[in-house]
This record gives sequence, structure tokens and C-alpha cells, in this order.
Amino acid sequence: MDGYSKLVAWLKVLLPLAALGLLSTLFLLSRNIDPVASIPFAETEIQERLQGQQVTAPFFSGTSTSGDRISVSAGTMATAGGQNNAATDLAAHIDLSNGTRVVLFSDRGEFDMTAGASSLEGNVVITTSTGYKLNSEELLTDFDQMSVESPGPVTGTGLSGNLEAGQMRLEKTEDGENTHLIFTNGVKLIYRPEELEE
Repeated sequence: MDGYSKLVAWLKVLLPLAALGLLSTLFLLSRNIDPVASIPFAETEIQERLQGQQVTAPFFSGTSTSGDRISVSAGTMATAGGQNNAATDLAAHIDLSNGTRVVLFSDRGEFDMTAGASSLEGNVVITTSTGYKLNSEELLTDFDQMSVESPGPVTGTGLSGNLEAGQMRLEKTEDGENTHLIFTNGVKLIYRPEELEE
């Protein structure tokens, strides 16, 4: 047997033994874990969790009375009492029966499950498949009647350019086949035809 074969034979024995030795030192030298150590939560967060039920990453989906598909997701949702559910990092996708898609995002909001309504607050972003991207601080939705309303100022971009309005409402026509965005209370539109040509 030559020297190379002897070396390989020895390494076949020594390398697994060295690996076992390294693994055993991991267990022998590891730190002890204190099973009664404090849980890494802030005291206020613990109190909030004790006061009501909380769900992480909830997801809801359903259909309105007129056949519109709705899906809502959130970072967290908690019930502190009553019917309203407080949520954070909200996202709602609404596929209207006429083919239009409306996407809503907000930092926080409240849902009334029995009434099928919600109130979104904080950095609300409204995007539609028809080319609108709007921003508001508050948005009221009624999923049963499929109406979306911003009681306060709205800014954003639309098909014609930049726009501002004191209020905005998205509602379906009486026949339910069309949906209109209605801007009121001091509407200002900056027409930018060059953006349409791009």
C-alpha cells in the first residue's frame, strides 16, 4: 500500500472523529437558557394583548350584494370590545363586477364586521385600474353597497394630470354596471396632456 492510500485510510477515520468532537463541544460549551427569563415584550404590548383578542396577518374575502369581489388583509387585527376590529397595515382589493379594480392601502383602520363597513386612516392610498392614484388621510367604505368616500381632502394623479379635491366618492350607478369617481368641494385639476402621450 502506497503512502497516498495510507493517508486516505487515516483521514477516513480522523475526519469523522474530528467532526464528532466539534459537535460535542457545541453542547458542552453552550450557554444555559433560563426558562423563567422575561418574555421580550414591552409592558404596554402585553397589556394590549390581555385586553382583547389579536390576530396576526388576518385575511378576509367575500362578495358584495352586487357581485363585487372583496379581499382584505392586515398586519394585525385586534378586538378590544364591541363589534369594531382595529387593524394595522391594511390592504383591500376590490374587483368590481364591471371589471374595474380598486386597491386601498392604509396605516390603520377599523372594521365593523356586522355592518360590512370600514374606516381607514393614515396615509391612505387609492389606486384604480382606470389610471387613478389618490392619497387621503381618511376613507370610509361600505362593502355591502360598494361605496368608498373620502370626507377630507384628496390629492393625486388621474387620466388627465394632477388633481386636488376637498372630497371624493366612488359609487356605482343605479343599474350597477358602471362605477364613477366623483370629486367635489373645490376641485383643482392641472391638465398635463404630455403625460398622456408618453
